[in-house]
Amino acid sequence: MKKIYEKWTSISLVLRILAGMIVGAIVGCLLPQMTALGILGDIFVGALKAIAPLLVFFLVVSALCKGGASHGGVIRTVIILYMLSTLIASILAVVASMIFKVKMVLPEAVTDTAAPQGIAEVLGNLLMNIVANPISSIANANYIGILTWACLIGIALKAASENTKVMLSDVATSLSKVVTWIIELAPFGILGIVFNTVSQNGLSIFTSYGKLLLLLVGTMLFIFFVTNPILVYWCVRQNPYPLIFKCLKRSAVTAFFTRSSAANIPVNMKVCEEIGLDKDTYSVTIPLGSTINMDGAAITITVMTMATAHTLGIAVDLPTALILSLLATVSACGASGVAGGSLLLIPLACSLFGIPDTVAYQVVSVGFIIGVIQDSVETALNSSSDLLLSISAELRQKRMAGKNFNYKEICQ
Repeated sequence: MKKIYEKWTSISLVLRILAGMIVGAIVGCLLPQMTALGILGDIFVGALKAIAPLLVFFLVVSALCKGGASHGGVIRTVIILYMLSTLIASILAVVASMIFKVKMVLPEAVTDTAAPQGIAEVLGNLLMNIVANPISSIANANYIGILTWACLIGIALKAASENTKVMLSDVATSLSKVVTWIIELAPFGILGIVFNTVSQNGLSIFTSYGKLLLLLVGTMLFIFFVTNPILVYWCVRQNPYPLIFKCLKRSAVTAFFTRSSAANIPVNMKVCEEIGLDKDTYSVTIPLGSTINMDGAAITITVMTMATAHTLGIAVDLPTALILSLLATVSACGASGVAGGSLLLIPLACSLFGIPDTVAYQVVSVGFIIGVIQDSVETALNSSSDLLLSISAELRQKRMAGKNFNYKEICQ
């Protein structure tokens, strides 16, 4: 068994995932009735989602009880980068929507979902998640609550004995090892996910809402390949694209197929560990990013709202567009506290233009239809940016402190 495992792990994980994608797509096209194959994807995503809250909690507690609070400079830089990139994404989404005025065909209204009624409700949900019961936060993958309680407990445990701190560190290390085992099975999970997507949706999704999808995906790719590199260069003062492509290969690919930022937290942490980042910082910044670093969500909210305005013939002036950008930025940061994520924040943004809920819910319906692609790209952007900006912030601190780091090796 050990030899089989060693043989399996000796093959590049990317190549194994690529093989899983190809097999899943072929079987999905030729044998769509083999629905049992899709359970592989459900098991893989379920396992990552299950282990991620525990991993985050114990990593943060272990890091802080040993003195992780001293790394506030990097964490502060990461938070600034997160908020700045989300705001830039919102503004660019408005600009793109005003240049390419896409209209959509609205289906029947969907009214059985509950969207927040105002920005106060979004922020209220976020604050309530902060003070949620710590056990329920872990059980429900409420990462803002997990981070809050982990930070408080970790700081309180600074006075604990060394044996206690060693035990917590051992638990965190053991959980990281479990995550490694799960990630090694990613090719089978990706196979099941791709099979489900191809067998259930085919390629018809591109013909019905092609222009809208092109605008959404194009804006997200612009953020990843144009504006994010600028932020990375500001941090490292070196060619940002090797690091961009590393994050694309190691994080965006798995996030695209799992469509879950929570499931991708262990993946991002594993990359941070491999390149030698400080566990005291990335154990906080990576899960924090899955909560507040929402470039893709901000783009979705903005583009879908602007497309609705164009469809209804509503003129959008510059001041309103800027307000929409700010609203989308704040709303996107609170998306993790709203069931349904970014799509259910569309009615809130639509209310800025006086668009009634009956129409706004039709737009939500369109979002669910194109979600196979839109949500996948959105998650890939959000989660890989968490990794990208966390790495960049720590390298910036080293550069500012005059410490040497092997950028070429990090990007390999």
